[in-house]
Amino acid sequence: MSDKNSESKRTARERLIQEREAQKSRDKRRRVLIVASAVVGVLGLAAIAGVVAANSGDGKGDKASSAGGPVKDPAGTTGKGNVVIPVGMKDAPSVLTVYEDLRCPACGMFENSMRDTVNKLEKEGKVRAEYHLVSFIDNGMQGNGSKYAANALGCAQDAGKFHAYHDVLFRNQPQETDDAFGKKSRLLELAGKVPGLRGAPFDACVEKGTHAGWVTKVQEDFDKSKYKATPTVLLNGESIFPQKGSEQISPANLVKWVDAANKGKRAGTKG
Repeated sequence: MSDKNSESKRTARERLIQEREAQKSRDKRRRVLIVASAVVGVLGLAAIAGVVAANSGDGKGDKASSAGGPVKDPAGTTGKGNVVIPVGMKDAPSVLTVYEDLRCPACGMFENSMRDTVNKLEKEGKVRAEYHLVSFIDNGMQGNGSKYAANALGCAQDAGKFHAYHDVLFRNQPQETDDAFGKKSRLLELAGKVPGLRGAPFDACVEKGTHAGWVTKVQEDFDKSKYKATPTVLLNGESIFPQKGSEQISPANLVKWVDAANKGKRAGTKG
């Protein structure tokens, strides 16, 4: 083999190696940009999805779900008409109000992005969350998943396990068009992930729809409010989703907003 041919092949190999390294570098930059864009954009996309979800129903709720029996509120519900499930210290200086539908993809994005931060603020006594479990998506998408999941959460509230079960449901949320939560067997299966939740009282509550009338009452309260999309998230009555003023919601910003609202106030201590 001539020196010329040997040099030519060596140069070709070097070019190939350089091109592969350049491609790896481009691929790495692209992955970083994709991940960064997803982190920045997920809550903005969630806001759009929330508006779509809100418009998918007829805004009237499911009046039939409470027919034929009295309304039974879950234990410990608060607010006018007992439509609120509270989480956190009763005397926390700030209140985080959350309207959400268990089938709402934007609600899932919010919960899965902000869960750890909200839970930490609750444990520190800085904020009390007040959940309104609405169920309008069943109307537009057809099915019973929103209503059955809300009822099951009411049953978990009776058992003192609302917080843990709420997180499990959102971690395992199906696609909006998939009425998986409309199967009570699925709700019971997921309840098995919460230590101490499954048992005769909880299972019967889910199967019988004990809080179905309450679920309808919560939806009717939402229909009468000025809020038309989920998730609707308020900090001390001020909307913070998808942004507060000119600042986009994020875990860091939520902590900053809560600390600013709580300045000079003592953290809550009463569970």
